[in-house]
Amino acid sequence: MPVTLKLKKGGTMHPYVAEFIGTMFLILFGNGVVANVVLPKTNGNNGGWIVIAAGWGIGVFIGAFCASEFSGAHLNPAVTFAMYWADKEFGLLDSGGYIGAQMLGAMAGAVLVYVFYREHFREASDDPDSMLACFSTAPSIRKLPQAFVCEMIGTFALILPIFLMVAPGFSSGPEPVDTDPVLGLGSIGLLPVGLLVFGIGLSLGGTTGYAINPARDLGPRLIHALLPLKGKQGSDWAYAWVPVLGPLTGAALAALVNAFL
Repeated sequence: MPVTLKLKKGGTMHPYVAEFIGTMFLILFGNGVVANVVLPKTNGNNGGWIVIAAGWGIGVFIGAFCASEFSGAHLNPAVTFAMYWADKEFGLLDSGGYIGAQMLGAMAGAVLVYVFYREHFREASDDPDSMLACFSTAPSIRKLPQAFVCEMIGTFALILPIFLMVAPGFSSGPEPVDTDPVLGLGSIGLLPVGLLVFGIGLSLGGTTGYAINPARDLGPRLIHALLPLKGKQGSDWAYAWVPVLGPLTGAALAALVNAFL
């Protein structure tokens, strides 16, 4: 006789907790795939950029379906920033709570990646750049103004399609379909967001590592600075402003464009 597992969902999760958990899983899977590809002696070593882009897309999908029902699954201060400007009911206090939860979740996810790959980090003690790549992004060509533009455009390409995204729905007449993001599909309704991030990684990710998320970069960068990694060098704070201000600028532009559509 087959065994079936029934999960009972009780109560509701606070939106800030949902943002923390969703962002934690985003980073665990996203930075986890980077560690699997760049650290020595892993089975995924040298797996290539497509593996990294796919891992990040899946990480976004997983984080989103964990948090969507309770917080809307921003998982990204740039998304929260755009929603603040686009939705007058989403106030400054809520925005600050979301961003704080995202930062803490990103830091927790980075710690989990370190714990999981600890022995492989020890094997990479002679390669500080690879160790840092498991936490935060860096430009392929170190021209910071150009990197800023790349992060701005990459985030614009994330936020505006999210604003314009129409969920699958069914209509028997001229009336508009319901645009609930998971209408009739449960968590699978969030798959387009994961595919969007996968596409950004494939098409626009090669210049800066496509942070497109201030918490994704800054939170793990802080953890890199704090962890006792053998052989590590600096956390590249001279670059750290780019994956913060670039995405926020791109988000603001996306919100502005959406307001006129």
